[in-house]
Amino acid sequence: MHDLWGGPGSVLGLVLRMTQFTFAAGSIASMATTTSFFNLTAFCYLIASMGLQIIWSFLLALMDLFSLVRNQTLLNPVLVSLFVVGDWVTATLSLAAASASAGITVLYFRDLGHCHFGEECQKYQISVALAFLSWFSTSISSLVMFWLLAARQ
Repeated sequence: MHDLWGGPGSVLGLVLRMTQFTFAAGSIASMATTTSFFNLTAFCYLIASMGLQIIWSFLLALMDLFSLVRNQTLLNPVLVSLFVVGDWVTATLSLAAASASAGITVLYFRDLGHCHFGEECQKYQISVALAFLSWFSTSISSLVMFWLLAARQ
C-alpha cells in the first residue's frame, strides 16, 4: 500500500496537490477580476472556499515535497486521518461553492438574460469551471486518502 497512486509523499500526490492549487487559484483570479462578484453571495462563498482550498493544497504540497526530498514516508495513521478529514471538508466546501455559483451563473446569465456574453460573464463561467476542476482533483485525493486509511485499519 505504500505505492498507492496519489498517496502522501509521492510524486503523483504532489502533482494532485499542485493541480488543486492551480485550479483554485485560477478560479479566484478569474472571479476577482470581475467588477461585481461581491454582489452575489454564492460568488463570495466560491472565493472563500477556493481560498481555503489554496491554503490546504499548498500546505500538503509542501509536506509532499519535504517527504520526497528527505525520502520519508507520510503514512502515519494519525497523519493520514488528518489528510482524510481535511480533504473531505475541503472537497465538500468546494463542491457546494462551485454548485451554488454554477446555479447563480445559469440563473442570472442564461435564464434571466442579464448576460449578453460579455467578458464579465465569461469570467464567471471560467471561474466556476476551474472550481469544479479543483473539486474533481480534490475528490480524487480524498478517495485515495480514505482508501489508505481503510487499508491500514
